[in-house]
Amino acid sequence: MKVRLNLATSALVSNRRFAAGAALVGTIAVAALVILSWHAYGARQTEKANRIALASLQKEMDSKRLERRRLEAYFNRPDIRQQRERSAFLNALIAQRSFPWTKIFMDLERSLPEGVRVVSIAPKMTEGRVEVKLVVGALSDESKLKFLRALEASKEFSRVQVLAETRPNRAGEADRVYLELTAWYATT
Repeated sequence: MKVRLNLATSALVSNRRFAAGAALVGTIAVAALVILSWHAYGARQTEKANRIALASLQKEMDSKRLERRRLEAYFNRPDIRQQRERSAFLNALIAQRSFPWTKIFMDLERSLPEGVRVVSIAPKMTEGRVEVKLVVGALSDESKLKFLRALEASKEFSRVQVLAETRPNRAGEADRVYLELTAWYATT
């Protein structure tokens, strides 16, 4: 029979501190592993949801592109293009008919000095504004200059540009100077 006795006053090696430290570090590592695994799982689920949403949006964009090509093909047919051009022409006629003729004549009457008369007037819509082409006849250079100054000073007319100035060759003409000009007219 063998009897085991330890006759030493203290133990040879104590591993208690190492074991406690290793257990603590292991516990922290396992907790970190669980947290990081949970985070990776959540990121993967979010990425999966984003891929599904992206695929849905891509499918919708493809269907919209297909619809756009179909509509472009439809509107580029010769008969439809002809209808579009006709409606644009009719809209331009309606806009021209709705031009405030009485207002422009009243505004011109205020601007016309004595000795100047309007020979012709042609309004045209350009860039959302009304461009008026005028031909006026004047008895003298002085009345012509008064008209230009009055036109430039008025609130209704802007960007006045003189295109041409002519003098009639015939002796029977009442007007001595014809002035062709363009101006923007404020309809409001």
